[in-house]
Amino acid sequence: MINLEQNGIYIIGEIGQAHEGSLGMAHSYIDALAGIGVNAAKFQVHIAEAESSMYEGFRAPFSYEDASRFAYWKRMEFTREQWAGLRNHCHDKNLDFLASPFSVKSVELLEKVGTDKFKIGSGEINNLLMIRKIAETKKEIILSSGMSSYDELDRISSFLKTQEVKFSILQCTTSYPTRPEQWGLNVIPLLKERYAVKTGFSDHSGDIYACLAATALGAEILEFHIVYDQRMFGPDARSSLTVDQAEVMVKGVRQIESALNSPVNKTDNQSSEFLKTLFGKSLAVNKKLKKGHSLCIQDFESKKPGDRGIPALDYESIINRKLNKDLAQWDFVTLNDLI
Repeated sequence: MINLEQNGIYIIGEIGQAHEGSLGMAHSYIDALAGIGVNAAKFQVHIAEAESSMYEGFRAPFSYEDASRFAYWKRMEFTREQWAGLRNHCHDKNLDFLASPFSVKSVELLEKVGTDKFKIGSGEINNLLMIRKIAETKKEIILSSGMSSYDELDRISSFLKTQEVKFSILQCTTSYPTRPEQWGLNVIPLLKERYAVKTGFSDHSGDIYACLAATALGAEILEFHIVYDQRMFGPDARSSLTVDQAEVMVKGVRQIESALNSPVNKTDNQSSEFLKTLFGKSLAVNKKLKKGHSLCIQDFESKKPGDRGIPALDYESIINRKLNKDLAQWDFVTLNDLI
């Protein structure tokens, strides 16, 4: 496994539950993500009995295939051996294997499997019981702030710092799909200043633009959901990027990153001198003029290149100067032509 984080913005492609409970589909998403240049593939690990009760609203009828959300989560479950196979596949493709647990049992499973980092979903920030269990592993944690106030983030941040656990925070809005006015891009630098950790953006917009904008605003981590087609079944499908969209987005992120890491010095334009001459303008006369003619602004035209006489910038310096010879129409004017 090669951790690419040090090479720049850390990009996480979340497969989540887009695999629809199919192990083969889950593996195919790993291949798809590896082909577009992300750093990590992320899954969600649900153990239905451990995280849900009969009193939960999500037990209501859910889909044609699943009698309830509980049944849907059951269908999303893989065995420990299957999760280990997914982790190994990620590592074979030079991807980090990340996962979001939703119960203490799923944390224990992931620790046995060997996840590289833990992701805490927006709805789990106050699940201190589970987060304490994660902190005991000393694995790096990425927090999503979608449902959290600053007070709640302050509390969990303080806890993780006391546990000496490395963590980062992502700006996130728990709305699917997220509209532009809900992105909260302004929060990214605020999180950085408040918590002095790496900050980034978790996207649920269903398009490429939010992550590109977040990159330009200094996001150090990006997360997006991936799906083969937004018409597929699943709670995140319409909020996800297709594989083709994701490829375009990642390419854009890397180009913006390169630009941000290559500041241009506008006080030094030596590299433009040739072009400035090529496209620059020199003064010429727009009509035939006789020796002794006193030049006025109506006599001038500016013509390329910029090194054939008096620069167009300096036209005022030769107004009322007299010619010491005849000039043909479109001749350049030089100081040698003037009395």
